[in-house]
Amino acid sequence: MVVVADHERVSRRDKFFYHGTLLEVTYLRSDQFLSPEQILSDYHLAPSFRTTKVMLDPSGLLMPLLAAVSRDYAKRRWVRQRCHSARDKVLAHLGSINEEAALHDQVIAFLFAAGVTTHVLLVAGLRNPTVRTRYVAVRKLLAEYGQVEFHETLLELLGSAHTSPERARQHVAKLAEIFDAAKRVIKTSFPFAADISDLAHKSAIDGSLELIEQGYHREAMFWIGVTHSRCQKILSCDAPEELTPSLRDSYQELITDLGLASVAEIRRRCAEIERTLPRVCEVAENIVAANRAIEAD
Repeated sequence: MVVVADHERVSRRDKFFYHGTLLEVTYLRSDQFLSPEQILSDYHLAPSFRTTKVMLDPSGLLMPLLAAVSRDYAKRRWVRQRCHSARDKVLAHLGSINEEAALHDQVIAFLFAAGVTTHVLLVAGLRNPTVRTRYVAVRKLLAEYGQVEFHETLLELLGSAHTSPERARQHVAKLAEIFDAAKRVIKTSFPFAADISDLAHKSAIDGSLELIEQGYHREAMFWIGVTHSRCQKILSCDAPEELTPSLRDSYQELITDLGLASVAEIRRRCAEIERTLPRVCEVAENIVAANRAIEAD
């Protein structure tokens, strides 16, 4: 994470290898770091400040914040605030869906709305709100707190509760094909461009296959769906002639399996998330109450 005063750079994310390790660099606005309270209430930033090492702090801004956030990170009021922040992000994703937009854009927004329900729970458990493997992480968390059956509800919201290992493998095979086409032609400066690149191939394709082989085929469908939708967006924008009938059909099969093949279906599924969100928050509150690492205010 690199904090910059030049806010023109914050839309960039870079991936590169350094001594054999794949690094992903995210640029953050300096006005996100004005006070400890600002970070403590941000469910994306706060976990990093709990465990991070500051490599360079020429302005002297970060080290005092690190000490303050680390001290209060596990206080109950801040944990609850971050859970509420994640809940609000679910609603923001739902509210961002424009029924006049391309179907792949609606699908991306829906998948992130569904996916952030896992973050509400991971935040309650003081776990990292991870990206690609969020459904694996939340399953492990729920199992630890004796609520693993609620994981089925999360997968139902995602649309992958009944996906078989073989079907997930078929979707990855099709994803590999469109991924290669999209990374070859991408020209537009999409915020997610670093995720559709040679360096991202291992996590997007190999990582999905690894999850399937580990028995997490249903959980793998989140990133498979997001990545395939992003590839559709790239090709539609930068090389529509590359969107062959085969690639269109494979995407239609994917969103049909996820129950997102039409605007009407997406609308219905959004309503399901809204109806289920209070239950998600209730489970999160149960985890907060049972979590011995959470401190009194």
